[in-house]
Amino acid sequence: MNDALRAALHQTGRTVESLASQVGVDPKTVGRWLTEDRIPHPSHRSAAAEVLGRPVSDIWPDTSRRREPTWFRPWQEIEREASSLRWFESLVLPGLLQTESYARAVLGSAGLIPRADVERHLAARLARQNVLRRDDPPLFTAVVDEAALHRPVGGRETMREQILAVIEACAEPHIRVHVVPSSVGAYAGLNGPFVIATCADHRIAGYLDNQLQGQVASGPDEVAAILAAWEAVRGEALAHWQSIELLREVAETWT
Repeated sequence: MNDALRAALHQTGRTVESLASQVGVDPKTVGRWLTEDRIPHPSHRSAAAEVLGRPVSDIWPDTSRRREPTWFRPWQEIEREASSLRWFESLVLPGLLQTESYARAVLGSAGLIPRADVERHLAARLARQNVLRRDDPPLFTAVVDEAALHRPVGGRETMREQILAVIEACAEPHIRVHVVPSSVGAYAGLNGPFVIATCADHRIAGYLDNQLQGQVASGPDEVAAILAAWEAVRGEALAHWQSIELLREVAETWT
């Protein structure tokens, strides 16, 4: 239950139906914002907050808390606005699909984040996953190297839970995962992970990660290079249904 939204409706005398009418969405959509704590699209958040006379941060605080590093904020805004996300990972599972225990192990085991800050980074990562749960989520396609499925991040139980969570996520029509099998030799993915975001106005930006911080790439040459890398890694990956079968097989090895 989104108690802040419920209180704002009560205080303004508005109903789910009247708010939906003014924002331009179905009443069932507002109902999900209220009872399932769904996060609306940014434009709908702004419109609803204006109708209710409240700051967006009062009604949906998780979308505006500055828990993420300063250098990551430009990409986070792009990620929130994206209509599609194409993500390649060679060593771990994509952050938007990580379980809490797996993400905690990833963030805490590298030693780059002070122990006192791990939970803050973890909360920020889990909050970002709401982008895949909103009413109009981006089309999310991930390509993952099979090696990431066999690396014991967090232990056997964590790995089994994580892989099963990926399989469950793929039941959603907007989420697809493809695995590059270990039988593939040298390929473009060996050069490192990356994400490509496409916005509704067709703008494209890429994100590259390294040991210190991430980099947003939006220049024409940079975008062209990342798109070429995507085509290369996607071409080496299994079909979605074959990837799901492999995920199920690997999950059983972690029992």
